[in-house]
Amino acid sequence: MAQTDEPGLKRAIGPKLLLFFVVGDILGTGIYALTGNVAGKIGGALWLPFLIAFAVAFLTAFSYLELVGKYPRAAGAALYTNRAFKIQFLTFMVAFAVMSSGITSASSAALAFGKTYLQSVIREFFSDTFTVSATLVAILFIVGLALVNFRGVSESVKANVVLTCIELSGLLIVIAIGLSAVLNGDGDASRLTQIEPANGQSALLAVTSATALAFFAMVGFEDSVNMAEECQDPVRIFPRAVLWGMVVAAVIYVLVAVTSSLLIPADELAGAKSSALLRVVEVGAPGFPLWVFSLIGLFAVVNSALINMLMASRLVYGMANERIIPKAFGVVHPLRRTPWVAIVFTSGVAIALVTTADIEKLGGTTALLLLVVFAIVNVAVLVLRKDTVAHKHFRAPTWAPVLGVLTCVYLASPLSGRPAADYRIALYLLGAGAVLWLVNRFAGGRKKVDAEKLSV
Repeated sequence: MAQTDEPGLKRAIGPKLLLFFVVGDILGTGIYALTGNVAGKIGGALWLPFLIAFAVAFLTAFSYLELVGKYPRAAGAALYTNRAFKIQFLTFMVAFAVMSSGITSASSAALAFGKTYLQSVIREFFSDTFTVSATLVAILFIVGLALVNFRGVSESVKANVVLTCIELSGLLIVIAIGLSAVLNGDGDASRLTQIEPANGQSALLAVTSATALAFFAMVGFEDSVNMAEECQDPVRIFPRAVLWGMVVAAVIYVLVAVTSSLLIPADELAGAKSSALLRVVEVGAPGFPLWVFSLIGLFAVVNSALINMLMASRLVYGMANERIIPKAFGVVHPLRRTPWVAIVFTSGVAIALVTTADIEKLGGTTALLLLVVFAIVNVAVLVLRKDTVAHKHFRAPTWAPVLGVLTCVYLASPLSGRPAADYRIALYLLGAGAVLWLVNRFAGGRKKVDAEKLSV
């Protein structure tokens, strides 16, 4: 075999740092921005969609754990798809769907930044007459992320611990407010069992449509597979760190949802939309400085958006570098050594999204794209059972990926009550990917997909 002088990645991540990475990757925009939207779909039983979303994500986590145990590399869904099906176009579309989910997630974070948390800080320190366009702020937010991305970002997992603690502190504040309300006899516990379907839906459809949106809050754990090559003994530490990280995040989310329903009627939460948690803090702890929680919210959405835009631009760069989309997208700036064309492209798509869609649509589209990817990964783990490896690794119980396929497909389908806007945005994004694929194919840039190089 040919030798290479390229050094391997440093294995600096132990079980504790990996646990923080998983928790930090899940916490963020989903719960900070979509609580009110989920309440509008189901009513007072706000905790139920988050719990079901966690259960569905947990099933898919088993599949990721088996695959990362078999192939402990900085890989991801594209690698597993390529190994299982060996269809280049499918591998490309899975990679492009993951990239698109990063852009839609970052776009929803930009809107939450501009419409909610920044506006709250402005109201605190300036008069109510001072206004700023939320859409303009969201656009500037994306541009700011692009500039940081262009300059080059080197984030260590220790910095991730700090950011995770900041995000976590905001959610713990909400939970503490709920606990205080219960101890003081405040809050209405009867709301926790109220399912109030919107638009004449059945109770089942209300639950599934709310879960289809709440799933956005539970994604992120799958990014940890890209850290495999930098983990100490990934085959051993991954299962425990990922599963415990998901449990911690799910418990926090359910407690936040319970607190919200205890203190605020569902219709009021729905009316507050992305500022629902701000309303919970305002009602549950009138003396608490609201601007402090707003700053925490800003940190949460900034961190989520930056990670997602970094991932999206690097995926575009990887696809161009492998010549499966036009090679112009892989141009690297000679001084900054960053993929500036890919950054401009992904940022342009994000700007287009924030000017044409709202937070709920973007969150729903993110969940839809990842549900489709998760369904494919659950099938891939079953197909790859025939591909044995010499080392021992985690093996998912067969029922987990089977149920994972069924639940992911159902939540991604119109049967779950998913709005047509989610499919429309997803089709626009994936259609753009298909066009890039075709342009490159007919321009003579055919090359076998190396899925491992597509992952970040």
